Amino acid sequence: MNILIVEDEKTLALEMAKFLGREGYTIEHAWKKASASEKIFVNAYDFILLDLGLPGGDGFDLLHQLKEIPGREDAVIILTARGDVDDRIKGLEAGADDYLAKPFSLTELLARMHAIIRRKHKLERNEVNVHKFILDIKNHMLCFNGERINLTNKEFEIFNYLVLNKNRVISRINLTEHVWGDILEINSDSNFVDVHVKNLRKKLSVYAKIDWFETVRSIGYRINF
Repeated sequence: MNILIVEDEKTLALEMAKFLGREGYTIEHAWKKASASEKIFVNAYDFILLDLGLPGGDGFDLLHQLKEIPGREDAVIILTARGDVDDRIKGLEAGADDYLAKPFSLTELLARMHAIIRRKHKLERNEVNVHKFILDIKNHMLCFNGERINLTNKEFEIFNYLVLNKNRVISRINLTEHVWGDILEINSDSNFVDVHVKNLRKKLSVYAKIDWFETVRSIGYRINF
């Protein structure tokens, strides 16, 4: 999953990036309001971790900007030293999904992210049964009959993203954006997404038939269950 950290405290931002990177997330940074605004306009994110006090402007402005873009579903967690209740209410009413006051535990941040994923995708827990394959979102692994399948990080993220958007056709561009990050840095003519999907399918097909893992010609992929 793709995360944008909008935080001008570089030590904190780098700590979050290192921690979440180890959890398998793709990380982008923005230190100032202007650069964050540009990134939000160009790319969609699974999570935006948003500080309110930024050089060049207020995080609330970015939140309002995001919510004005049609079709955007980025989950937003506000991270701020502001402990005032009115600020918390203002952020949640503006469309933020959660609020963490500094200082906070990185493990609590991750737990809140998992809770948002469950809520957003109507999951009762962090495990999803996909035709007897068990996707463990929290522990970042995929198993079949108790055996862990050896996936690369990108293969796991592809499967994870398609499962969370089950029964929906996900375009190659959309998949690239959420798994690899900034689409401006990626060659649109490259077939690397197809190569990763091919390798993922090959690994899954060792365990069972995967006719539910569908290629939608000229568009992308869909997992049905």
